[in-house]
Amino acid sequence: MMHKPNKNCRIIFAGSSDFAVPALKSLLSQSYKIVAVLTQPDRRAGRGRILKPNPVKDFADKRGLSVFHPVNLDDKKLQKSLASLNADLMIVAAYGLMVSEGILALPRLGCVNLHASILPRWRGASPIQAAILNGDSYSGVSLMQMDAGLDTGPLLSKVKLSILPEETGGELQNRLAKLASQLLMENIQDLISSSLEPIPQLSEHATYAGKINKRDGLINWSQSAIEIHHQILAYNPWPVAYTLFEGKILRCWAATVIESDQTTNSLLPGEVLVQSSKGILVATGEGVISLIEVQLPGRKRLSALQFNNAHDLIGYRLG
Repeated sequence: MMHKPNKNCRIIFAGSSDFAVPALKSLLSQSYKIVAVLTQPDRRAGRGRILKPNPVKDFADKRGLSVFHPVNLDDKKLQKSLASLNADLMIVAAYGLMVSEGILALPRLGCVNLHASILPRWRGASPIQAAILNGDSYSGVSLMQMDAGLDTGPLLSKVKLSILPEETGGELQNRLAKLASQLLMENIQDLISSSLEPIPQLSEHATYAGKINKRDGLINWSQSAIEIHHQILAYNPWPVAYTLFEGKILRCWAATVIESDQTTNSLLPGEVLVQSSKGILVATGEGVISLIEVQLPGRKRLSALQFNNAHDLIGYRLG
């Protein structure tokens, strides 16, 4: 006998990035009660450094939801405001701030996290990029009961996803976001009824993915072509892998590792071998990589053919 879904559960949703939006959207489309949205404060972006809301805040504001955007979660006034909501459950997805113990203790059913990896692999802030950087064959989403540690709580459910060849960080995030939404909706009623069995993580298998900054995008041409290719894929669309060309930042949006008949033993890492309509061939610490889409500051993204028509790079050393 099928039971009628319980949609009276009072939910606080915490998230900031694009990854979190499909899950929040699904909850609303199924008429679950979102009593508040926690998200990060607006950030300055663009040339004008204009304050801009993150994707979750933008989505929540347009739907008239109650939004809190604290700098941190230790604020006692914030905790008092959240406590007054009498939430049953808190759902976290790519929030970007550590959830304090004071917040974790508020919901009757506790707090759960949708994390973009198969835990305990790639705990931390950048699991999607870390998976691509390290050449993993798969990623996935874990539904985890939160505790005071960094993604250390017991697993409630998980689902794997193969990483596609040439898949960028942005493309993988989009697929994982949809998968996270599906995983949440498949388990939401069991979360509400507390019928999911928590399975402790094997901490000895844990790996960590730290917070990314723009400097991480700088290409070290002494690395292998495969490692550089992974970097270019992982950091598309942010922070974007880059090198230096004539003292300017040259963003590298797309590339491929190629089989080259030319010997690179006498070439320095970063030295340009060939310019063709298909790419800019560059020597690395091991192998050859072909840059196929690049961008100079303040300019449009260009194909290798377009860039080569305006610049002679043969013999030039990037970096």
